[in-house]
Amino acid sequence: MIVRQTSMSANIIQFCRFLRQKGFTVGVDDEIITLRALQSIDYTHPSLFQQALRATLCRSKIQAEAFDEIFEQYWKQLGKAVDARTKADPSKKKPVSQQSNLRSLKTWLHGNRTNETEETATYSIHENISRKDFSSIPEEDVDELMRIIRAVAARLAAKASRRYKASQHQDMPDLRQTLRKNLRRGGELLEIVYRKHQRNRLKILMLCDVSKSMELYTVFLVQFMYAFQQVYKRMETFVFGTSLKRITPILKEQNFRATLDLLTEENSDWAGGTRIGECLNNFVQNYSKNLLDSKTIVIIVSDGWDKGEMELLQKSMESIQAHSKKIIWLNPLAGFASYRPDVAGMQTAMPYIDVFAAVHNVESLRQLGKWL
Repeated sequence: MIVRQTSMSANIIQFCRFLRQKGFTVGVDDEIITLRALQSIDYTHPSLFQQALRATLCRSKIQAEAFDEIFEQYWKQLGKAVDARTKADPSKKKPVSQQSNLRSLKTWLHGNRTNETEETATYSIHENISRKDFSSIPEEDVDELMRIIRAVAARLAAKASRRYKASQHQDMPDLRQTLRKNLRRGGELLEIVYRKHQRNRLKILMLCDVSKSMELYTVFLVQFMYAFQQVYKRMETFVFGTSLKRITPILKEQNFRATLDLLTEENSDWAGGTRIGECLNNFVQNYSKNLLDSKTIVIIVSDGWDKGEMELLQKSMESIQAHSKKIIWLNPLAGFASYRPDVAGMQTAMPYIDVFAAVHNVESLRQLGKWL
């Protein structure tokens, strides 16, 4: 009987056991390779998840041809399976409030986590987690969500880093251009087009609001910035509340938990008030000359609640727009259908924003790739 496990590793091992029952030769080494492969991709995409498992667990053409049907069979059975954990009586289950979610998140932030280092939702509910608002994530799903965010950030950063240009030398075949060029010859490949890596000069500068009104979103956004900067080196990161702080060096730490502790210790504005205009003016006066140019995309992450001077915010936004390639403003509240950017801060900033979008769940983070 297939049982829905509570960890990704347990589900993968059970799937490998299922494959062995179907005649596949899958050993412990194959299971380890598969788990490592999943750390390198955004495995919340069903097709990528399936392709990764096929690539690591199939050893012959026959197995590869049979894999998809077995894969669908397994996960369909898993979807109907009884959860491995003992479930509480649904009649006694109380609805989860936003306040309880906040307490759960704070518990996670302060290190009181479960001992299950691989705890995660099953494949069948990855998509559900990806579409769930950060503010409503229960404590038991926080670790899994963090893993998904890391995967998404790494993938986006790698995508932003990859640029190619045509080459006269036989460096790397460009399959798409080769097929296009040979279409006039009936598709026969008589001429090969090559490409090579092009240095990507695009720079990303992120300013993230860590004030009280952003508290339910901040830790997930910092995780995203941390994972992104680990891959994408041409990035500068700042956080702000009532003051501005450059955190680029801190995000270069190899351990996210240590990075988060450093940020909360050194940043007195964490979960405090907001003065966006003053903070952006600080950036313009002290950093923009060295960090902004026509190849810099500025990403501002904030709900727009500002207790400061609107005139200062307007002048700062005008200056940033004039000296950068593009301004992307990501607002977690924009994920709600009823949201309107009516607060003074948003209304003041809007004329200078090139892209205004939501940043309330994993799916909204994926959309960022369209504008980078």
